[in-house]
Amino acid sequence: MSTGTRVDFYILANDAPQGRLQFACRLTEKAYALDHRVYAHTTSPEEAATLDELLWTFRQGSFIPHSRLENDTESRAPVTIGMPERCLQEGDLLINLSAAAPDFATNFSRVAEIVAGNEKARQAGRDRYKQYRAMGLEPETHKID
Repeated sequence: MSTGTRVDFYILANDAPQGRLQFACRLTEKAYALDHRVYAHTTSPEEAATLDELLWTFRQGSFIPHSRLENDTESRAPVTIGMPERCLQEGDLLINLSAAAPDFATNFSRVAEIVAGNEKARQAGRDRYKQYRAMGLEPETHKID
């Protein structure tokens, strides 16, 4: 069973502080440049705030218009940051930073999973990989140095 959703796991070589969020910014920038609607699904209001700040500062000269879902689930920005309590249900690219594969993942053309370079994160990534397989998706894995 194929839904047409592509799932990519990006396995980071190191476990640098904010490494996952920095990589999420890079993916967001590429997708925004291609006119894709991006939704970053974070784990908490704190992680959403950190990603919000990083999108402004991660690279000199970068500008990525974005918004956070705070009081509702509507956003007209090309890039939106949310969390399980307030999330977008569809779009072009879902960057999942949460602990589980969202049940709405198949409403997106692409899903990006970013796995930090420590054993606990890799085990959680394996669990999400299995969750996507259970949804009928065939994730691909990419090692990032």
